[in-house]
Amino acid sequence: MTSAPMPFDEPAATPSAETAPCGISNSEIPTAEPLALTGEVDSAVLAQMRNDWDERARENARHYIATGQEQWDDREFFRSGEINVANEVMPEMARVCQGTRSPYDLSMLEIGCGVGRMTRALARIFGHVTAVDVSPEMIEGARANLRDCPNVTLVLGDGATLPGVPSESQDFAFSFIVFQHIPGVEVITSYCREVFRVLRPGSLFRFQVLGIPRTEESPPINTWSGVSLSESDVAALASATGLILEGTQGAGTQYFWLTFRRPFEQPAPPPEAPASVEAAAPEAA
Repeated sequence: MTSAPMPFDEPAATPSAETAPCGISNSEIPTAEPLALTGEVDSAVLAQMRNDWDERARENARHYIATGQEQWDDREFFRSGEINVANEVMPEMARVCQGTRSPYDLSMLEIGCGVGRMTRALARIFGHVTAVDVSPEMIEGARANLRDCPNVTLVLGDGATLPGVPSESQDFAFSFIVFQHIPGVEVITSYCREVFRVLRPGSLFRFQVLGIPRTEESPPINTWSGVSLSESDVAALASATGLILEGTQGAGTQYFWLTFRRPFEQPAPPPEAPASVEAAAPEAA
């Protein structure tokens, strides 16, 4: 890939037939199966996302996850994740816990866990972390890095849905430097519909998207330089997926933060588009 790197980025990898680290058996780690995706999600796009992130993981996973350094040592790599969690998750904890709950009693979802850079810190805060990624190569790295984290479940996703994550099972969802690489709004929309499904009523979804307006000089949209969203795009996204837009920060920048909430009431989710595709199966390495 030749696009100019962005400051921070992440991917993940496939469960093997062996007993999985992270304190759970292999049978308890969901794997990606062909799923019907809502909306017009192109399976070729999902396959490209997986293939490109596998290639990046094989080349230099830590650099493509966090491009601030070409070569990271363990301490500084995971420390960078701890800093991101401190800056982007901890200030939201009062709203996440809603004044009556301990974070140790809560389950959370991380979309785009990569090799576990932020997952380790999240696992020290929450009772359980479900960490999802589209890249089998990245998930293998996460399994090795999180082998001493018994409260983490790794999930190989299909790039647009959350296979194996039960409905209304999560108390918080989070994603950072992941959606900025997604090459289609329909994929982001699919993820948001899935977050609505897996969150318990009243729970928050905090995530970052690319907000830099595109110009003639912008790089082509691909799995590194993803789609950019405006404030009006974000309002439409919330409306289309049944989520409530509670706030934004950084519109027009790379770090455009969105805070959505699943309503406390449970209105019927918006109608799904009739078209569906099957998620692309991972290619053999």
